[in-house]
Amino acid sequence: MKKVIIENIKTLFYALIIAIIIRSILFQPFYIPSSSMEPNLLVGDRLFVSKYSYGYSRHSLPFSPKIFTNRIFEKKPKAGDIIVFKTPADNRTDYIKRLIGMPGDKIQFANNDLYINDVKVIKEKINNQFEISCGGQIIDVDFYKETLPNGKKYIAVYRKEGTMINSDKYIVPKNHYFFMGDNRDCSKDSRYLSSVGYVNFTNFVGKAQVIFFSNNKEKGSFFKIWKWKDSIRTSRFFKKIY
Repeated sequence: MKKVIIENIKTLFYALIIAIIIRSILFQPFYIPSSSMEPNLLVGDRLFVSKYSYGYSRHSLPFSPKIFTNRIFEKKPKAGDIIVFKTPADNRTDYIKRLIGMPGDKIQFANNDLYINDVKVIKEKINNQFEISCGGQIIDVDFYKETLPNGKKYIAVYRKEGTMINSDKYIVPKNHYFFMGDNRDCSKDSRYLSSVGYVNFTNFVGKAQVIFFSNNKEKGSFFKIWKWKDSIRTSRFFKKIY
């Protein structure tokens, strides 16, 4: 009996070690808790983030131990990537946003348009009947297909009324990056310098790759099997993230 218990403990220990290695080096699951990335990521989406995409920092490991200060095996990100990072405010909270500004870039909103290095980001208004939420409320928005200077395309939404028309000019410091949510008027991101601001490269956790599960909790908890027909979004399973 004692031998069986010891073997079971060993098995659990090895399984734990393997899980930590996979989570730290390869992939980590994340849950989307807010609407800041709608319509591309929805509240209730569960996704895998690749830990190897930009190399590794202490934030690649559970509890962010202070083992090393810089990134190792680093690979530079590309504008338009959707990235999970630790907020500079506490180096603990996970945020997921789209990378908009690289080190040295100048970011500004002027006359309701986004400018990067004084060049207006191309945006094309598109028709979309998808409902956009903010704090549990449905908001009236316009949908745009934006194209960054490197050619990356994605959908962003702006409130029809009360959107950010003009802003100060943000100059991204060396080794830092500027992030924004795709739900532009319902996102706490790098535009809020006191709470998020510019994100150091060491704070990157990984790149969002694929949605593996999605549940609309407003239509039913995952544990309420009888509501799965309405709550589980099977159309989002294994959807690649752009």
